Amino acid sequence: MSTFEALLLALLILMLLVGGKQGFSNFMALLINLVLMVLAVILIAGGFNAIGVAVVIAFIVLATTIFLSTADSNVAATAFVASLLVTVLVLAVIVIGVSLAHVQGFGTEDSEELEGYNLLIGVSFQNILIATALFSTLGAIAEAAVAVAAGMAELGGHATAQGLTKMSGEIIGTALNTLFFGFFGGFAGLFIWFTQLKYPFWQVLNNKIFAGELIQVLFSMIAVTLTVPLTMWVVKTREKGNHA
Repeated sequence: MSTFEALLLALLILMLLVGGKQGFSNFMALLINLVLMVLAVILIAGGFNAIGVAVVIAFIVLATTIFLSTADSNVAATAFVASLLVTVLVLAVIVIGVSLAHVQGFGTEDSEELEGYNLLIGVSFQNILIATALFSTLGAIAEAAVAVAAGMAELGGHATAQGLTKMSGEIIGTALNTLFFGFFGGFAGLFIWFTQLKYPFWQVLNNKIFAGELIQVLFSMIAVTLTVPLTMWVVKTREKGNHA
C-alpha cells in the first residue's frame, strides 16, 4: 500500500468514526470532486474552452459538495443558490483581475524545468488561470454558504441582528485565516528561497509565481466575504416567500 492510499484509508476511517453516515457522504463528495477536477484537466487539454469547462464543472462541484455534505435539504438548497450567485460575481471579479494582473504562464523560476519543452500547446494560459482561480474559490464558497445557512436555520426566529453580525464576523475571520495559512504553508519553500537569494521586497511582490498565487488567495477571500451576506439575503428571501 502506497503512502497516498494509506492516508486516504486513514481519512475514510476517521470520517466514519467522527461523522458516521454523514462522514461517508463527505468522503464520497471528496472523491467525486477529485474525479471532476481530473475531468476538467482532460477537457481543457483536449481543446475545450477553459472558462466554459470551469463554469460547468464549478456548478457540479458546488452541488456535489453542498448536497452530499449537508443532511438538511433546506439548508443545502439555500447554500447552493447563494453559492451560484457568489460564483457568478466572483467569476466577473476573476476575469477582470486576471486581465489586469498579467500573471498567467510560467515565471523565470520555472525556466530550468521547462527547458526543452514547447510552450505552444494551443491553450490560452490566461483562460487557464481564470479557470484555476475559479476552482480555488469553490471550497471557500461552499463552506461559508453552508455555515451561514445552517447557523440561521438553527437560530430560526431567535436570530437577532447583533447575533447575525457576530456570526458573520466569526465565519469570515475563520475562513480568511484558513486561506492565509494555507497559502503561507504551501509557499513556505518559495519564501525561504526568496530569503536565501536576498530578493528585495518589491521583487517578491512582482514575482509572477508569488503574485499569481497571492491573487488567487485574494479571490477566495473576496468570495468568502461575499458569500456570508448573500447567503443571509437568500435565507431571508426564502423565508419571506414561504410566509407569503
